[in-house]
Amino acid sequence: MQIRLNGESLQLESSCSLEALLSTQNQLKAGVAVAINQQVIPRSQWSHTFLSQHDDVDLFRAIAGG
Repeated sequence: MQIRLNGESLQLESSCSLEALLSTQNQLKAGVAVAINQQVIPRSQWSHTFLSQHDDVDLFRAIAGG
């Protein structure tokens, strides 16, 4: 299954949850937000949200500053 992660093509063996994807990418950290196909997915839904062929996944990190 082919998806895009932060603009880069990524081949997955099969459909997986968003949480599983983030775990394999070492991105299950505080301050991370995720959008699939330009729709933000609440952290409480990551384990229940499954990826589909050609999904566009974007990771965002909160950055402190002024």
